[in-house]
Amino acid sequence: MTPRALIVDDEPDIRELLEITLGRMKIDTRAARDLDTAIRLLGDETFDLCLTDMHLPDGNGIELVRHIGTTHPGLPVAVITAFGNMDTAISALKAGAFDFVQKPVDLEQLRALIDTALKLSALAGSPTATKMIGSSPAMTRLREQVTRLARSQAPIYVSGESGSGKEVAARLIHEQGPRREAPFVPVNCGAIPTELMESEFFGHRKGSFTGAVADKEGLFQAAAHGTLFLDEVADLPLPMQVKLLRAIQEKAVRPVGSQQEVQIDVRILSATHKDLAAEVEAGRFRQDLYYRLNVIELAVPALRDRREDIGDLATEILNRLAAEYDAPVPKIGDAALAALSQYDFPGNVRELENILERAFTLCDRKTIRVEDLNLIARATPRAASPAAAPAVTPAAAVDPQLAPAMDAPAVSLPAGQSLEDYLAAIERRLITDALEVTRWNKTAAAKNLGITFRALRYRLKKLGLD
Repeated sequence: MTPRALIVDDEPDIRELLEITLGRMKIDTRAARDLDTAIRLLGDETFDLCLTDMHLPDGNGIELVRHIGTTHPGLPVAVITAFGNMDTAISALKAGAFDFVQKPVDLEQLRALIDTALKLSALAGSPTATKMIGSSPAMTRLREQVTRLARSQAPIYVSGESGSGKEVAARLIHEQGPRREAPFVPVNCGAIPTELMESEFFGHRKGSFTGAVADKEGLFQAAAHGTLFLDEVADLPLPMQVKLLRAIQEKAVRPVGSQQEVQIDVRILSATHKDLAAEVEAGRFRQDLYYRLNVIELAVPALRDRREDIGDLATEILNRLAAEYDAPVPKIGDAALAALSQYDFPGNVRELENILERAFTLCDRKTIRVEDLNLIARATPRAASPAAAPAVTPAAAVDPQLAPAMDAPAVSLPAGQSLEDYLAAIERRLITDALEVTRWNKTAAAKNLGITFRALRYRLKKLGLD
């Protein structure tokens, strides 16, 4: 069936250009010069896409966007804005526009926009590889928001605590949207050395700097026609924020060492566990970039705000672990499940995964008990740093019931170090010491540590010591 598009613009030349362009794409078109005519045509006929100018004789494009959102919620509508008027474009995206294109119209960008928009109708009910576990009201609401946002091309800022599942939400937006067949490229902005950022994001040309022995595509090019997910975007240094802002506004990047810009077609999703508004207030994040990234905010709830999902999450995690280790799936005892349900999970879902992964390897029975979870030991750090950790016996380090007998005072974590990193450093030192004492006899080391050989083997793999 031939797709149909409604073109709304009061300039005859623009209408003719758009009709010719869409006609060459085998798309039937109807044209309207004002808002009233467009609304009448929408009521009388069926369309797969709407392109509207922002300024109309009897209204504006945002009014039409809102009308379509109310009366034809499945119809993607893109607005045509004046060059450089990003504030108007962002207002249209917030009102529910699918995307925008700037005058003078770049026909290549327009064709890419139209191709993406026409893919939306084929996505209804399509299965996704990524799953969002939980039936709580908070998760039901989040899934509904993800479904709506997947139909838009607006930049999305995914907010939430560390470990709450921000990347899962971003992947679902990608997989449920028209770009699902193209790459989803996640990047941890805090993990890229400052001196390499421009090359990593935008690419470089051979010979542009020492070590540039060949042309290299950047992350924007790698995500072509797909989604670029900027995780921990608050960690970007200010000079890189300026360059990222320009890339988003111009939909183009300039590789290092090149004189020519490269057009890009990517959707930008971003996230950070920090309060981005507070970072702007403190002068560490550019306000203009904040408004470009935070066109629409998607808040991912903390695990403690959806405790009723803990049981389903635990079942899913244990099934995955059992499949990975080719072992029977253990059950969670009622007391253990109650303890998990009462725990605050400062590390959210990621911490639940770590707790259950440890319990999975430590329990010798078919049921995970409260003592296998080791919640008390995980909740109270015992030393200022791994290097200054108090001398304790290996058994005390792995048995939570012996922890209260330790005399070391409770102190706060070192600045910039997470609880997981702190515990891993202590665990690595104790295991290494035990292996050196037994001349790397793993069976003897496991006995001295008071754990099973299976648990030691798991910990060696987890810590990269195997």
